[in-house]
Amino acid sequence: MDIDSIRRDFPLLNDVAYLDNAATSLSPEPVICAMNEFERHYRSNVGRGVHRLTAFATQKYWDAHRKVAEFIGGEDGTTVLTKNTTEAVNTIAYGLNWQHGDNIVTTVLEHHSNFLPWIHLRKKGVDVSVVEPFYDGAIDINAFEAVIDEDTRLVAITHASNALGNILEVKEIASLCQEHGAKLLIDGAQSAPHISVNVKDIGCDYFCFSGHKMLGPTGTGILWMKEADIDPLLLGGGAIEKVSLDTYTLSEGYERYEAGTPHVSGMIGLGHAVDYLTKVGLKNIERHEKELAERLINGLEDIEKVQVYGPVEEDERIGVVSFNIEGMHPHEVSHILDEASGIITRSGEHCCQPLMDYLELPHGTVRASIYLYNTEEEIDLLLDTIKEITRRL
Repeated sequence: MDIDSIRRDFPLLNDVAYLDNAATSLSPEPVICAMNEFERHYRSNVGRGVHRLTAFATQKYWDAHRKVAEFIGGEDGTTVLTKNTTEAVNTIAYGLNWQHGDNIVTTVLEHHSNFLPWIHLRKKGVDVSVVEPFYDGAIDINAFEAVIDEDTRLVAITHASNALGNILEVKEIASLCQEHGAKLLIDGAQSAPHISVNVKDIGCDYFCFSGHKMLGPTGTGILWMKEADIDPLLLGGGAIEKVSLDTYTLSEGYERYEAGTPHVSGMIGLGHAVDYLTKVGLKNIERHEKELAERLINGLEDIEKVQVYGPVEEDERIGVVSFNIEGMHPHEVSHILDEASGIITRSGEHCCQPLMDYLELPHGTVRASIYLYNTEEEIDLLLDTIKEITRRL
């Protein structure tokens, strides 16, 4: 990886050390240029009309769907553009025909987006079983075996925790689901941008992730389905093959789930983000992030009054590192890092309040999350600043 060349594609890095990638990553110049090209040269709706602009835009839009599907090994499934992971998960929650007594299995690790929709279904008589992790975020497969049974309709789990960084054994969980005839939904918001994902190899039924966490624009997310077996969340223009006064026929493919005018430039931009990540190489990105995460964790553990959370072994985590400084509120630490050294981190509960309650962290943590454009110098700057903060306590 040519880090200097990569960083030139992200002008914002000239001003800050950006370590909030688990929330939103930066977009490189090729992605921004592709979106601007749409706006300047062929802006039009997709799948509507026969003029040259819509024909060109529709082809680019379709190509972006293909690129994203190939990126996760999902060519044989249906790849749908959503606004974000939240909308993708909710599309499944509202699209399945739930019956009283159905069981959903999820975990304490989940982001609110993969937790609240299932808790909400309790109002329909659906049972929700919540699996608890160890303190470092790891979950023994036996914990899933204890709660997945013949009534389990869906297992909804994160691939990698946005708060602790640990990676779940999704292939083993997929096998367990198949034994009991349950569907498996994976929240891949933190995995797809950072590690190689192949949904066919995993064996999941649904895979959801966000474009804005993987160099793409905000307002883009993906719902991948092994089979298009859920009802659309919305109905309207673009999703319909035929309409009469009495009935309608839905379009085939992803179109049936994308009613209304979609975020055309956003999807095209996401396709170029996939091109960028593919060119750099997910294996290279994964190796780079693990090296930086190990450097950060080792450095934090050597600083008195600093507590690090999550797994220690690099093979068990992505580049998400949560920590606290004894006697300081996470927001205070994050603010000082920004003001003193231009280091951008996340602080608080990270949309994981049940997990923070479980870990007895009422104010959450400070989170540094790493991506392909971060450097050893930025990690060292973070460590030096934290050392200075703790010296003043």
